[in-house]
Amino acid sequence: MAPLRWAIVGAGKISHDFVTAIQIFPDNHSVVAVGSGNRANAEKFAEEHKIPKAYEGYEGIAKDKEVDVVYIGNLNTQHYASTKLMLEHGKPVLCEKPFTMNEKQTTDLIELARAKKVFLMEAVWSRCFPVYKKVRELIDEGAIGEVMFANVNFGFNLQNKERITNKNFGGGAILDLGIYILQFQQFVFRGLKPIKVVVAGSLTKDGVDGTSAALISYENGKLASVTCSAEIFLPNEGIIIGTKGMMRLPRFWCPSELITSNKTYNFDIPQSEVKFKYLYSGGLLYEADEVKQCLEEGKLESPQITHCESIQLAQLMDLMRKEVGLRFKEDD
Repeated sequence: MAPLRWAIVGAGKISHDFVTAIQIFPDNHSVVAVGSGNRANAEKFAEEHKIPKAYEGYEGIAKDKEVDVVYIGNLNTQHYASTKLMLEHGKPVLCEKPFTMNEKQTTDLIELARAKKVFLMEAVWSRCFPVYKKVRELIDEGAIGEVMFANVNFGFNLQNKERITNKNFGGGAILDLGIYILQFQQFVFRGLKPIKVVVAGSLTKDGVDGTSAALISYENGKLASVTCSAEIFLPNEGIIIGTKGMMRLPRFWCPSELITSNKTYNFDIPQSEVKFKYLYSGGLLYEADEVKQCLEEGKLESPQITHCESIQLAQLMDLMRKEVGLRFKEDD
């Protein structure tokens, strides 16, 4: 099977790591184009990663017949327009999380993808890690009994990061970190709908959320407790408790270890000779492989993170933002 030909939208750090990860296996993936709002940035990125085409803006990618699929890695506030452009030109898309700024934008893109019959996936990379697949296997076989409780927290001091502090960039902890904790509890209680969500949090001096938490209730007494912070460092682990035992996922958002009452499972994360900007970014290869498999099988969405789940995540983030008082211009 020929390598999947990727184009990259955005020439920032996460795009660097995504390209570095998928180039670990050139027989499966290749990068044929990159686009940036700044031509110099696109050309520099293309030279660094040996990418043959560099575009100023993104329309060139949308019209490029040699592009099989597009990775959207620009700012949160740019995801909607960039993804819409690609879908309108029939390009399959893997869009970085958060998919968009709110539920309405997310629903619009999914409806467009369905109408065009084009593959679309939110890049919730965690779902594609081998640890998550093992967790699902253990839950489904009843290894810890009936799952009743999930606890997950994710926090760093990110007040020196403009993507976090700048409201015009879609800043705050909920969109940047909150999606990880929300997707974790969603994964644990997959297929269930929350019946009550209680939120607490506050805004920083920059007018974006700093630290937020939620208690999410499900039927039959099932409960999730989630916390995210862009102000303080948290333990950053996920815990799943059932009637017969528990599981712990250190570094739950990109895990290589799963600890159960009876056994500890360890998995390797792909390595590259090229230095990543972020830790453990070799795991981005997993979501790229998931896209390749879905496209080869003719799927329009990934079973690892479905369209319905992306809409639910957007709904939960909208609710958390509303409760802490964070509103973006896109909400208007």
